[in-house]
Amino acid sequence: MQVKLIPVTAFMQNCSLLVCEKTMHAAIVDPGGDLDLIQTQVQKSDASVEKVLLTHGHVDHCAGASALAAHYGVPIEGPHPDEKFWLSLLPQQSTVFGLPQVQTCAPDRWLYDGDTVQFGHEVLEVIHCPGHTPGHIVFFSRKSRLALVGDVLFSGSIGRTDFPRSNHIDLILSIRNKLWPLGDDVRFIPGHGPMSSFGEERHTNPYVKNYVTAS
Repeated sequence: MQVKLIPVTAFMQNCSLLVCEKTMHAAIVDPGGDLDLIQTQVQKSDASVEKVLLTHGHVDHCAGASALAAHYGVPIEGPHPDEKFWLSLLPQQSTVFGLPQVQTCAPDRWLYDGDTVQFGHEVLEVIHCPGHTPGHIVFFSRKSRLALVGDVLFSGSIGRTDFPRSNHIDLILSIRNKLWPLGDDVRFIPGHGPMSSFGEERHTNPYVKNYVTAS
């Protein structure tokens, strides 16, 4: 699987272009904006976009989803239904953060823990990881040992939990109970910043190191 990170918006959010090397079918994960940059990368990759995937409903991750899906004539899959709250507030979010005005976004398929999504021959497992937001999901490629974790986990940090309907304990438990068991060797793409591995964060991240309590 080919992976291309495309930082978008003033928040430098990691939009990801995932391409199945056998079919050249692609999925775009978390297109928060700057659609011209995303479309340019799709052209350079000679890929055929098959679907748009969303980890959660914050504006920097999904503001461009509806327009991009319409442009390519493809469905939006994800996040979990508990993100209806945030997706319904996209116009207000864009105003608050000074981003271009966007409309509400309704996915063609809500995703639940244990679901899978497919593009080409690539299969991603869906893992519900609440905390940063209630309906946040993670996409995991078991074959590539790669996770797209949105704003659950970062290199040296974790997602914010000072938003409405965030929960710090839920976030810590999601990381420890849902992500760590996937294996220390798993590399992950965070919503912002550089990639890392679960092993690196489990041993060095001050927010979720083995000895840190959830309370």
